[in-house]
Amino acid sequence: MLSSSKKILTELISLLQLPQAQEVYTTPVTILSDGTIGQHIRHIIELYTCLLEGYHRGCVNYDERKRELIIETIPAVAIDKLHLIIAHFEKADKLIIVEACLSNTNLQIQSSYYRELLYNLEHCIHHQALIRAALIALQQEIVSDNFGIAPSTIQYRQQCAQ
Repeated sequence: MLSSSKKILTELISLLQLPQAQEVYTTPVTILSDGTIGQHIRHIIELYTCLLEGYHRGCVNYDERKRELIIETIPAVAIDKLHLIIAHFEKADKLIIVEACLSNTNLQIQSSYYRELLYNLEHCIHHQALIRAALIALQQEIVSDNFGIAPSTIQYRQQCAQ
């Protein structure tokens, strides 16, 4: 799981290093309801950051993320944040309490660091799939054939091809 997380985040860095990255990063895309690729990348970064910051407290609340708008407008800032996440996410597993508020009800759910890391990985792939669709709509290069595709889907396709 740690190597998969690193691979997925490194793919985002590769995307942000493409020559046209700045132009497409902040372009509203119709299929994203006029959202931007930058907004999706900011969202990914902020959830991973919430988890890393909550690790030491043993508690994470994804709803209380900082929503740093500079991340969604300047690819270099996002690249720096992704490098920081990659440098710090390898930690020992431990109990984590996830806090959330749903329908005006405060919840505390027992989880673990590895379970939340897996959640973030799956969440990242989901947003990469949306980013992939946006790149196609903008007629832009996609980092890799498997960008935004779940590992289980990749494995299934490989089995079918044999």
